[in-house]
Amino acid sequence: MANVKTAFIINPQAGNGSTGRSWPGLAAYARKRLGAFQALATKRPGDAFSCSRRAVEAGVERLVCMGGDGTLNEVINGIMAASDRHAVPVLGFVPNGTGCDLVRTLSIPRDVRAAVDLIAANQTRFLDIGRLSFVGPGNRTVHRYFHNITSFGIGGEVDARVNRTTKAFGPFLSFIWATLISILSYDTKMVRLRTESGVDQTVRVWNVAIANGQYHGGGMWVAPEARIDDGRFHITVIGDLSLAAVCRNLPRLYNGSIGRIAQVSMMTATRIQAEAAQRVLLDVDGEQPGRLPLSAEIVPGALQICA
Repeated sequence: MANVKTAFIINPQAGNGSTGRSWPGLAAYARKRLGAFQALATKRPGDAFSCSRRAVEAGVERLVCMGGDGTLNEVINGIMAASDRHAVPVLGFVPNGTGCDLVRTLSIPRDVRAAVDLIAANQTRFLDIGRLSFVGPGNRTVHRYFHNITSFGIGGEVDARVNRTTKAFGPFLSFIWATLISILSYDTKMVRLRTESGVDQTVRVWNVAIANGQYHGGGMWVAPEARIDDGRFHITVIGDLSLAAVCRNLPRLYNGSIGRIAQVSMMTATRIQAEAAQRVLLDVDGEQPGRLPLSAEIVPGALQICA
């Protein structure tokens, strides 16, 4: 990698290909605002992880991700993979993907040029991240970080559906359609939850969200009190609602009043474990990488992000 202080990692396929189409014009603008940089384009899943790890190892001081929450998740995991031996760069995010839910919490502009302007201003905030352990493909244990929300239950089913269908209609319609179809076919699960504060309960749930940011699923406001720098997860448990009650309360997922539903409970924790006898799929920053059992712990102030 060239000896430059800034590197861009671009996912050309993000946003149903819009990132690849908009990058050439944005690149010229970014050079005016940020100076020289190295640009690395991904070609397949996993590339953003390896590119960001190499960038950290090369001493990059500012690492900018252009894509969606899935790409940003890979970039953060690449940074953390190299962080024990190298200085951690400042993270920038140019959102241009299907979800991009973190920007709703951080107020990062969705306009790509405005996002570059924000990075040029070099105003940063600390970002907590979550460290996960769960069961991945082939029943192997997977260790992974997340920056926004990990959920399990219907969230994992929705991700699996979104990722195998078209995203041409944009994030909101893609996720709401997948959510409605999943609601009609989903059976609630019995899940045991344990936290470091002594919570130990087995509950029937539609979904459990372990939140660092406030939104997921293309704008579902599932954790209105979550903060990205308070050193705690905000956990939302959507319990045993009837199908009719789920459909009736669906607007509360988007207007911040989810906590008013009687079968919804909320708590905070720095560590949580979850297990189930049934197959329960995960949603990790908009991707579907595995299933329960899961353990998660917060890593306070792990990164600085332009916001």
